[in-house]
Amino acid sequence: MKRTNWKTIQPQKLSEKAFWVRVEEDRLVSPDLLEGLSSRFSSRPPVKKAKEGEPDKPTSKKFKELKVLDAKAAQNLSILLGGSLKYMSYEDIKRSILHCDESVLSDSVLQQLIQYIPTPEQLKKLEEYKDQYENLAEAEQFSVTLSSIKRLVPRLKSISFKQHYSEMVQDIKPDIVAATAACEEMRDSKKFAKLLELVLLVGNYLNSGTKNAQAVGFEISYLPKLTNTKDAENKTTLLHYLVDTIETKFPDLLSFNEELIHVDRASRVSLDSIQKTLKQMDSSIKNLETDLKNASKLAASEDDKFLEVMGNFAKEAREQCDVLQRMGKKMETVYQELAEYFVFDPQKYTLDEFFTDVKTFKDSFHQCHKDNNKLRETEEKIRRAREAKEKAEREKLERQAKKKALVDMNVDDDQEGVMDSLLEALKTGSAFSRDQRRKRDRPPRAVGGKTGPLIPFRKLDFYPDSRNCVHIRLR
Repeated sequence: MKRTNWKTIQPQKLSEKAFWVRVEEDRLVSPDLLEGLSSRFSSRPPVKKAKEGEPDKPTSKKFKELKVLDAKAAQNLSILLGGSLKYMSYEDIKRSILHCDESVLSDSVLQQLIQYIPTPEQLKKLEEYKDQYENLAEAEQFSVTLSSIKRLVPRLKSISFKQHYSEMVQDIKPDIVAATAACEEMRDSKKFAKLLELVLLVGNYLNSGTKNAQAVGFEISYLPKLTNTKDAENKTTLLHYLVDTIETKFPDLLSFNEELIHVDRASRVSLDSIQKTLKQMDSSIKNLETDLKNASKLAASEDDKFLEVMGNFAKEAREQCDVLQRMGKKMETVYQELAEYFVFDPQKYTLDEFFTDVKTFKDSFHQCHKDNNKLRETEEKIRRAREAKEKAEREKLERQAKKKALVDMNVDDDQEGVMDSLLEALKTGSAFSRDQRRKRDRPPRAVGGKTGPLIPFRKLDFYPDSRNCVHIRLR
């Protein structure tokens, strides 16, 4: 039958006032209702009707009582069989497990089988009901079918481990490489070492006269806290000052991050997680090797491909696991050495915490570098604007001074020059304004609106007298 995937109410949660306490669904049962459900919601092809004249075969009971499994376990298995495996017979599912067929045994199916398969004691007890197979419930029929497979659950776990092994290797191997390389870079970086010396110098100077003065070193965890110390105006931080000092006096230290290229990846590496994964891999491989040894001693059926499929995988997995374990040991060793180098307790200051602090400092350092550059650019813009404004004011004052010099002429000092300018203006005609020239060129009007004849003149004569007066004569 098709399954209804609902969440049931636990009996212990019911109270005397609960609706479900008074429900009596049995009184609603009728033969046609059950037959209709069977015909319309069956997950298997309907059974052919017996031909006329032939006696009807005895039908099985509508409800089969569980012999070994509890209701919850049976329900879980029934959900699995009605889901991903609903189109497969129990024998086909058994054959897929014997063949280690991963096209059928997906990760989801394997996890459900591992979780819901009855215990070895239950499987052994179910074998006693093989002769009563038809009278068993669906979940128990399925369990009886699989009960002949030796070490069933370990086999399923080994197949699941095989599916996830490549992913596990790809997850931890780059992390081990990055963490190891980052530890070595921290020890070998000359620029970072010089930067720490500068921080120590500045810190000791600031702490002069206190109990923290004259320190011989500081914990790496202090580096991210450099931004917590503000300047007197509360605008920039101690790290801004350090970056500015480095830009001026030690510009080669600005590129210290180029010597710490694996720090970012190492900040996401958990040493505990890697150790647990390596331990889990080793344990899974050992279990698989044990299963393979036991399987080789037993007479396997022709359908059982466990030795063939899993044997080659176990060999390759063991080789890779040994390599990863050696790499993991080296990573732990170099981190111990780094802890001794920078004087901290590696048990309290974990690898990911250490490199997270270094990464935070590195990112803050370059952010301060950007802030300083932006501040300098802003100051340069302000300086240029101020200079441009001052220049404009000077030019304005110069123009005003020249204009005033032309208007406010001193007769005693500049009389001769003024006369020369006036004579030149009169000769060229620039002394006459546009309106004056326009009036001059307009024909004269006579009284009564009639115009008279034009009287042209050919030449202007200018000559001064002894009294510096200008005489003009028209000819």
